[in-house]
Amino acid sequence: MLIKTRYILAPVFLFLFAFNVSAQSKLQNGAWRGVLKTSFGNELPFNFDVIGIAGHQQLTIINGAERFKVTDVKTKGDSVFIHMPLFNSEFRLKNTGKGLTGKWIKHLGDKDAAMAFTAAPNIQWRFFKASPVPKFNVSGRWSAIFGDLSPGKEKLVGEFKQTGSKLTGTFLSISGDYRFLEGTVAGDQLYLSCFDGGHAFLFTAKIDDAKTISDGKYYSGLSGLDKWSAIKDANAKLPDAYSLAALKPGYKKVGFTFRDINGQKVSLSDGRFKNKVVIVQMLGSWCPNCMDETNYFVSRYYKKYHPKGVEIIGLAYERTTNFTQSQKTLRQLKAHFNIPYPLLITGYTPSKGDPQKSMPMLADFKGFPSTIIIDKKGEVRKIHTGFSGPGTGVYYTQFIDEFEKLTDGLLAE
Repeated sequence: MLIKTRYILAPVFLFLFAFNVSAQSKLQNGAWRGVLKTSFGNELPFNFDVIGIAGHQQLTIINGAERFKVTDVKTKGDSVFIHMPLFNSEFRLKNTGKGLTGKWIKHLGDKDAAMAFTAAPNIQWRFFKASPVPKFNVSGRWSAIFGDLSPGKEKLVGEFKQTGSKLTGTFLSISGDYRFLEGTVAGDQLYLSCFDGGHAFLFTAKIDDAKTISDGKYYSGLSGLDKWSAIKDANAKLPDAYSLAALKPGYKKVGFTFRDINGQKVSLSDGRFKNKVVIVQMLGSWCPNCMDETNYFVSRYYKKYHPKGVEIIGLAYERTTNFTQSQKTLRQLKAHFNIPYPLLITGYTPSKGDPQKSMPMLADFKGFPSTIIIDKKGEVRKIHTGFSGPGTGVYYTQFIDEFEKLTDGLLAE
C-alpha cells in the first residue's frame, strides 16, 4: 500500500513542480519598482509596468511623462532576459518568485559595465512609500552649476514642476537635456532619478529655502559622481545653440564620403542631395538626446519637409571603430524608429577630436547631437549644437518653431 501511494504522489508532485516553474517563468503583471545600485551604495530607483500582449510580456518604463516600451522580454525557468531596444544594454535576472535580482549590463564597445539590480512587484512609489511633507516648492526655473568651484564648471538650467511632494523636471546643458526626471521633495530634501536603458541618473540635494538648493550630488551610472547647486532665476538661459560651432575661416561647405549600414558608399556630393536643403545629423546610438532628435526628425520633420525638397543624412559616431559592431547597433536604431533616411557609419568615435577629424573643415565641435543645416547651393548656413527634447517642455516647442521657420526660409530661396 505504501508503494502504491508513492507512485500516485509522484506524478502529482511532478505536475505541481512543472506548474510552479511555468508560473515563475512569467513576470507578474502590473506595477513594479526597480532599483539600480551605484558603487557608492546609493539606490537609483525607477518604475515600470509589466503587461501581456498576445501571449508575450513587455515592459513600460516610466519617467515623468515618458512611457518607454521594451518588447524584448524572454523568460526561461527562473531566468529573465530583457534586451533594451536602444543603447545596446540588457538585464540578466533571476525571478525569485517575490521579485527580480541580477544585473543591468551596458555594452560599451570594448568592454561591459554592470550594475546590481533588484525589482519588486505591486509597488508604485519611487523613493518613499510615505514621503515626508515637503517644506518648499521648487517649481520654476533655476540657474544650476555642475562641478566643483574650480574654473570650467558647467552652467545648466533647471526646470522643475512640483505638485505636492511629487517632482518632475530636467536640466538643460549646451549639448542637450537630462531627459525626463521624476522624484520627490521630502522635507527639505530633493530626489530625482531617470532610467532610459542607456543612462541611469540620480540627483539628491538639500533645499535651503525657496530660492537656494545646495549640497547637490549627481550620480551617473555605476560610479559617476558630480556636485551641483542651484539658485532660482526666472531669467536663466543657455547660450544660443546656433552660436557654439562654425566652419573654419574660408570654408562655406562640408564634404564627406562614408559607408551606410549596408556597406554602400554615400557622399554629400551625390546627385540626390543637389539643389536640396540638407540636414546633416551628427549622432551616436549611445546618445539619449540624439534619440529624441531622431524621433522628431522621423515622426514629424521628414514627413513634412522631405516632399518639399529636404534631405537628411545621419552620420553615426559609435563607441567602436569596428564596422560590423557599429552596423549591428545602427540597424537596431533604424528598426526602432523606422528611419527613412541614410545612416552612415563614419568609422570615428565620439572621442575628443574625432568628429573634427572626420570633417576637418569644422572649427569647433561641442557635443552630440550636432546638426549642420545646408542650403540649396550646398553652403552651410547654420550649425545647431545639442537638442532640447520633449522632456524640456517649452524649450522643445521653441526649437521646433525656430528650426522649421529656418527650413521654410531656405526652401523659399
